[in-house]
Amino acid sequence: MIERKFIRDKVKEFKVQKYIEQQFGKTGYSHSEIKRTPLGSKVIIYTTHPGLVVGRKGENIKNLTNTLKKKFKLENPEIEIGEIQNPYTDVYLVADRIASTLERFGSQRFKSIGYKTLQSILDAGALGAEIVISGKVPSSRAKSWRFKAGYLKKSGHVAETQVDKATVAANLKSGTIGIKVSIMQADVVLPDKITIKKIPSPEVKQETTASESKAEEAPEKKPEEKKKRKSSPRKKKAEAQPKQETKEAEVKDVADKEERAEAAK
Repeated sequence: MIERKFIRDKVKEFKVQKYIEQQFGKTGYSHSEIKRTPLGSKVIIYTTHPGLVVGRKGENIKNLTNTLKKKFKLENPEIEIGEIQNPYTDVYLVADRIASTLERFGSQRFKSIGYKTLQSILDAGALGAEIVISGKVPSSRAKSWRFKAGYLKKSGHVAETQVDKATVAANLKSGTIGIKVSIMQADVVLPDKITIKKIPSPEVKQETTASESKAEEAPEKKPEEKKKRKSSPRKKKAEAQPKQETKEAEVKDVADKEERAEAAK
């Protein structure tokens, strides 16, 4: 019974996501998420143009909440809009753009479309990306063409959990073409990443320690030297000698003047 309930809920979520994709497919729609809350269910719609999704005075949001209540029987649905700043970092938008360009211009220019989108993904800051176009491209036989660049994990825990993947189908005159996009974002922390730290040589360490010790000792010695210079007795004697010489010269001048005055008498 519990397994059936889980399957029923997942089928309902899938139908809701497909309905939202049909309604907002041409407004830069990427994907949607449904989260369970104590008050009800929260639906988050990720898009590059949130204004087109909301509509004039929130008409689109009101209509969507009513349909989610009546048609899909969601309890108290709350709709939030998540804006995507850079569309080339989102796998759903990249795959949708490739599909729309192939439907417009045909499968003759699929190589230029693949290489251009791959370069724009790397310019957006991704570590690595891969685009696989499979189907009757460009001949009548089905083939698969792979465009890849950068660093991308293909197996292991990182490839399963931290690599974004999306698959979209493009309907052409020759038949249906499958487009698979895989992007590894720049904020992925790899377990096998090695960082090399530069260790300074022992000579450089000795020089730095000697310079630091000199810098610490220098300000302590200067005030002691100043104090010693102020309190040294040699300076006092040197300052006292010129004063004594000036007094002796004054006494001699006074004695000479008195002798001259007596001789004149």
